[in-house]
Amino acid sequence: MSFVDLWKKYDFAAASAAIHSKTAADVRHALSRVRAGLSLEDLQALLSPAAAPFLEEMAQLCHRLTVERFGHTMQLYAPLYLSNVCANVCTYCGFSAQNRIPRKVLNDAEIRADADVLQRFGFEHVLLVTGETSRVGTAYLANALRLLRPRFANLSMEVQPMDQADYETLVREGLSAVLVYQETYDAAVYPKHHLSGPKSDISYRLETPDRLGRAGVKKVGLGALYGLSDWRTDAWFVGLHLRYLERHYWRTRYSISFPRLRPHEGREIEVTPFNERNLVQAACAFRLFSQEVELSLSTRESETFRNHAFRLGFTSMSAGSRTNPGGYSSAPESLEQFAVDDDRTPAQIESYLRSQSYEPVWKDWDPTYDGFGTPPAGDLATTGSAGSAR
Repeated sequence: MSFVDLWKKYDFAAASAAIHSKTAADVRHALSRVRAGLSLEDLQALLSPAAAPFLEEMAQLCHRLTVERFGHTMQLYAPLYLSNVCANVCTYCGFSAQNRIPRKVLNDAEIRADADVLQRFGFEHVLLVTGETSRVGTAYLANALRLLRPRFANLSMEVQPMDQADYETLVREGLSAVLVYQETYDAAVYPKHHLSGPKSDISYRLETPDRLGRAGVKKVGLGALYGLSDWRTDAWFVGLHLRYLERHYWRTRYSISFPRLRPHEGREIEVTPFNERNLVQAACAFRLFSQEVELSLSTRESETFRNHAFRLGFTSMSAGSRTNPGGYSSAPESLEQFAVDDDRTPAQIESYLRSQSYEPVWKDWDPTYDGFGTPPAGDLATTGSAGSAR
């Protein structure tokens, strides 16, 4: 059995109707059960329109639970875009194969150049991102890991879905985590936005976290691209996916992100509303649903919003992001995947977190624990200033 078998048992429209039928009494019942553990039906209540009047109560409880589990800390990471070449035609992405933009695959020297900049910023956690194409397949990614492993403590990927054997190869090269967003769990909407290319195979994408779990990847990131379909229902399916994975691959850690549609190269598309208040509700619902899951807040969101929302269950933030290959060292913004809204430098974000009595965590793992490199000289967690010796 894979998650696809479970997913097929649920009708998206029926799940949406169930969520929108929840009442204030259902929300109060869910809130009373948080410490004992919530069911998927409770998650429906917390995602429902009926939960809107309870958002302040949800936010306060969410903050308390996050501090109890993670303390006043925030992990910082940066994406490193290796390529914008893509074989998919997707309506919402600047990298879509139909867009007439300059294409780039970083060579070894260019990868090192971007890595140099990220090291100077102080990053230890780097997320490697590519478009989906065989030009940046397993061999290319394994080489990138070998180049970067001596420089960074934690290397994650957001790349094309792969077979289990490919993931096993990358784990041996030092891969720590993989983010794979389903975009939407709505079977009727998915093909409208994924017109051609490997990504048009919804089942293969849905099964990717199963393959990651079997391959021994330490952390798997989930999420939907909010704005493609009804956000409440997509969020509930993310919760269904999370609960399934936690039960089948319990050694694996999980994270959830909340990407929203952003301005990009290509045609305009119809967007389903998902505003900042909705994002807060979704994040709070997931924190109450799972006190262990990590929640991430990206630079897609504005500085003002991130300054207010980071306390509400989030455990990691991107900082100083560039969404184009070579973006940190040389390349023009015209190659970017989407527009970034919070353009503060990593040092500015670090300074803001400290002003709010939060510790920015640049490093929370050392590769020597996975058999790479030499033993660390100091503590496991590093919270020093950006650019300082660690």
